[in-house]
Amino acid sequence: MITVHHLENSRSQRVLWLLEELGLDYAIVRYARDPETLLAPPELRRVHPLGKSPVIVDGALTIAESGAIIEYLVDRHGSALAPPAGSPERLRYTYWLHFAEGSAMPPLLLKLVFQRLATAPMPFFARPVARRIAASVQQRLVDPQLVRQLDYLEGELAGQDWFAGAAFSAADVQMSFPVEAAAARAGLDAGRPRLWDWLQRIHARPAYRRALERGGPYQLLGE
Repeated sequence: MITVHHLENSRSQRVLWLLEELGLDYAIVRYARDPETLLAPPELRRVHPLGKSPVIVDGALTIAESGAIIEYLVDRHGSALAPPAGSPERLRYTYWLHFAEGSAMPPLLLKLVFQRLATAPMPFFARPVARRIAASVQQRLVDPQLVRQLDYLEGELAGQDWFAGAAFSAADVQMSFPVEAAAARAGLDAGRPRLWDWLQRIHARPAYRRALERGGPYQLLGE
């Protein structure tokens, strides 16, 4: 049986979702974030040296990184969630599997870092400087990147329901986390109707709801 080392409020939620879409049996080992740092607990280092989640264990294999986990699970258990090899849809599928972490997440992570910097505990005399720096970086660097990125995603969904094409695929699972993060902290709303509709449709999928029930509260959804 596959074991998912699942950190609360993290990328590992989409691994649970994929497993539900594939109809596979799996066990969950849950980890809570440190309440002060919000980092993963040191216990995760016993599973993988970097101490991050998601990590799955399948027999003798220990696999980390969301994209690698998704590719492994689809290749082994769910070819229906990947377009045919050599097709234009397969090229789009591969692109979005890599885009999610390689391009979509860095500005979202920067947004989170500078939002927290503005409210972090610090000496009173340093607070105004830190807030000005955080606001300036967000206004001049981070926010313009996020606007451009969200406009790009909106345009890519023109004329098709899913990121790889007409059919739902594991690329949509991989893209769920950055799009949910954008809705939580980067201004994504119904003003981008195609992307917003995509988000509502993935949340309505029965497998997505089952994964939430098994994984527990997921703060990116405000739960």
